[in-house]
Amino acid sequence: MRIDYHTHHVRCGHASGELEEYVQKGIEIGLTQLGLSDHMPLLHVDPATYLPGMAMPMEELPRYVEEAFRLQEKYKEHIDIRVGLEGDYIEGYESEIKRIIDAYPWDYVIGSVHFLGEWDITDYRQTDGWKERDAYEVYRQYYDAVIKAAQTGFYDYIGHIDVIKRFGFKPDRSVEHLERQALEAVKAAGIAIELNASGLRMPVNEMFPSRRVLEYAHELNIPVTVGSDAHQPERLAQYLDLAAEELKAVGFNELATFKQRKRLMVPIGL
Repeated sequence: MRIDYHTHHVRCGHASGELEEYVQKGIEIGLTQLGLSDHMPLLHVDPATYLPGMAMPMEELPRYVEEAFRLQEKYKEHIDIRVGLEGDYIEGYESEIKRIIDAYPWDYVIGSVHFLGEWDITDYRQTDGWKERDAYEVYRQYYDAVIKAAQTGFYDYIGHIDVIKRFGFKPDRSVEHLERQALEAVKAAGIAIELNASGLRMPVNEMFPSRRVLEYAHELNIPVTVGSDAHQPERLAQYLDLAAEELKAVGFNELATFKQRKRLMVPIGL
């Protein structure tokens, strides 16, 4: 079983490659399951005046879903396509997020925190935001948002749970207790997390989450899935062999997969 559940495509504005190119690449490299999981449209900022290329326009969402399910049928004899959404958690916009999630028959929905207010902490164009803030307070706000995301019940798993470390900005004190509180909220919600391998190509040079966080997730018996967070077809499944090794080293033997919002555990075999 070889899977990749976190991918992005040209519609999101900051990735390249059509959906069908990802499907064809998945077949080429021997994926068993491919998750299509483009970004939810922006809800809390005006796309016309915000930085360009942040997410697919709202009018593209139904087209994305239609194309994804068409490809699922077209290639069903060659690869098992799962249709998902990376549904950003934005505090104060829960009803709008729920409306989008409830409108379509997703196989899975990733709960990710990218924004603290109007600041996208994962955008390389916005790293100056760290200069005017206390790093520990940013981490505290971030993990508070992760906890609230888990508590909504909207999501099947939390994406890149410690992505706050992406650019290497670190507080002057430990944040381990914040990480643990977030994982405990995930456990209480009965959802999973992902091991997102894309951190190995980021300034932090470490997967999301860290080995420390993975070990506590294992201690709590939290299910884990994997994703490359590919934004180009050629990066599909990138570093997922290393992710599998990391999971096995920690003690995980299974991966979480999803179909029609139901979780099914399968043996690790990337």
